[in-house]
Amino acid sequence: MENSKIKAFIPLLYLVWSDDLLTKYEFDTLKGFINSLNLISSEEKQYILSKVDISNPPSRNELAQWKLDVENSIKDKSSIKSIFDIAIALSGKDLDISSLESDFAKLENDLGVLGEELIQNFKTKSNSLTATTKTTDNFDIQKLTAILDGEQASIIKKVKEVISRPEFAYETSTDILVYRQKVYDWCKILAEENLGNMAYPKQYGGGENIADYFAVMETLSYHDLSLVIKFGVQFGLWGMSVQSLGTEKHYAKYLKDIGSLKIPGCFAMTETHHGSNVKGLETTATYSHNDKTFIIHTPHKKAQKEYIGNAAVHGQMATVFAKLIIDDHDYGVNAFVVPLRDTNGNTFNGITIGDCGHKMGLNGVDNGTIIFDNVVIPKENMLDRFASVNDKGEFESPIPSDNRRFFTMLGTLVGGRIGIPRSALSAAKSGLTIAIRYSDERRQFGPEGGSEVPILNYRMHQRRLLPHLAKTYAVHFGLQYLTSRFLKKTESEMQEIEALAAGMKSYSTWSTRDILQECREACGGKGYLSENRIDALKNDTEIYTTFEGDNTVLMQLVAKNRLSEFRKSFGEMGSLGMINYVFENARTAISEKNPIATRRTDEEHLLDSQFHLQAFQHREKTILASAANRIKKLIDSGLEAYDAFNVVQHQMIDVAQAYLERVVLEQFQVGISKVEDVKTKEILVKLNQLFALSQIEKNKAWYLEDSYMDAVKTKAIRKMVNQLCWDIRPDAVSLVNAFDIPESCLAAPIAFY
Repeated sequence: MENSKIKAFIPLLYLVWSDDLLTKYEFDTLKGFINSLNLISSEEKQYILSKVDISNPPSRNELAQWKLDVENSIKDKSSIKSIFDIAIALSGKDLDISSLESDFAKLENDLGVLGEELIQNFKTKSNSLTATTKTTDNFDIQKLTAILDGEQASIIKKVKEVISRPEFAYETSTDILVYRQKVYDWCKILAEENLGNMAYPKQYGGGENIADYFAVMETLSYHDLSLVIKFGVQFGLWGMSVQSLGTEKHYAKYLKDIGSLKIPGCFAMTETHHGSNVKGLETTATYSHNDKTFIIHTPHKKAQKEYIGNAAVHGQMATVFAKLIIDDHDYGVNAFVVPLRDTNGNTFNGITIGDCGHKMGLNGVDNGTIIFDNVVIPKENMLDRFASVNDKGEFESPIPSDNRRFFTMLGTLVGGRIGIPRSALSAAKSGLTIAIRYSDERRQFGPEGGSEVPILNYRMHQRRLLPHLAKTYAVHFGLQYLTSRFLKKTESEMQEIEALAAGMKSYSTWSTRDILQECREACGGKGYLSENRIDALKNDTEIYTTFEGDNTVLMQLVAKNRLSEFRKSFGEMGSLGMINYVFENARTAISEKNPIATRRTDEEHLLDSQFHLQAFQHREKTILASAANRIKKLIDSGLEAYDAFNVVQHQMIDVAQAYLERVVLEQFQVGISKVEDVKTKEILVKLNQLFALSQIEKNKAWYLEDSYMDAVKTKAIRKMVNQLCWDIRPDAVSLVNAFDIPESCLAAPIAFY
């Protein structure tokens, strides 16, 4: 190693062993490189190659010595940008390797490494990058906030002003009765501010602005999530069910009083034995033509309504979903307004209400059970937009198909699957703001001779939080797209929009669940203290993955919609459909799966948005076609369609996941394309790159199995994710501050460390 010629190759030796594992591919690549050089003798080549013997790795002392040799030879670390620069510094005067710069660059590319990342290993003194990196202001935070708030900036500002008032200080009592009353009182204030009736028609006291209503829900979610759910049950589920499923007589009778909270109400769909399977509900509504009434009845204990928000204490009425029975004929599930209590809180005859008691979270919401014992309601209490009973006592509907009528009825309630993921997004933003602010100030360890370093400077800590931050921004733009599609919906688009809403509900709430767990752990013991709010955010959002549709069930719905769209594109996967599919795959193979593309690792390519989108699209299309083909083969072999879908259920989740990832990435890119401010656009592009590459890294096993990428490329992507985390770190605090969460809502001492 005293030979200066050999010394020039020390950085290469250190590089290939720095991960403690030398692969055969790395060995072969390095061997080919060394053997191609004419500047060193055969003996010198053999000596160098002996140091990359897979069966005889260097000792830790030898590895440390190589690193020390490199550090001692570098006079000006700021001038070192690549492995070649280190080799020049080590080679001295005995070896002129200036002509090999392009060869070294190619070697970096072939090995799938970033020279700049390697250089960080040699800058460990007190003035190292790890020690000196700090938060900076590289863009205008207010401009980014304005982009995030969009057209709803005015209503968002109003809601933030309201929830920042002293009367909205968090309730700290552990008595759930006290907590529930506080949440109810908060709802009254919101009703007085005309925030609850935001989506209702103006003629009934509302704001007639569903976009603002969603923004209200999302912004309230920076505060107590029990308030958000109580608010959503009252003004969303209860009020919107009347608006969506009822007619003018119901609007005139109920909407104004629902919007003012004069009539607290419930949404009584779920039963003990039937949650996701709404068609299987057992509560009955039997029509009596003689006295023009319905008899609402719970046939047995397991058919009781369960987990019903507002039921245990405050609800006076409920939209009850029950099977309509006329002359012993079952006309399927319909909706009815059923009184529960009088204004003094006394339950009516035939109504038995239970209390679900203390829950994992959301204890400010009074969830309860409801049992109906032959409760009589007038005929006009049927919400009859899609079905009714005429004057002759006969069933009528403008939609003749029972199946289509059922799904049309449920489709009108899809708004809930937009409000919940947007609420979950706010909870994720709160958790990330607390964790990233704390990580920027909390100091642990440091370089020799230097002070302790903010933990956000450590690559692993960046890895824990910053990809989640990038994903949160991506989901924000994805949910804005969903909301826009919903607001501009046409009848022909409804099935697709319903599937997208179901998918984004799952995607966002699962994401929030994972983010808050990482935030809790990233804050150490402080994250475990209730005063820092992550426990409340975690516990309250746990149920988000279940209510408004169990996430796994919803993902099946998404996948079935994608398969339906696939059949439209390729027929029934017959001969012509398969020819079309094979042609599409062949075209992809030529442009994206050739040896050059699968191994390409240069920075320009890895950061290219077109490469990202093509990779996501390829995965989506391939998984979808594979699932469709597999189902067809199972059915062709004699299996019933129901059983065939059961066999491939796990694959259905992959179909939905790949579709949603593509939608979110695509809409993030579309959103960025509209940004005019240069600095703001630059940081959003970095976030987009981090989101895209971290998702590709997560799915790297699939890409490798499919031969869409070689191992050298997935390794380069891993290193690029590390680099992007490093590049984004100085802006991390500014990025969470751009969420503009009121300080009184954050309320975590470690967020102001």
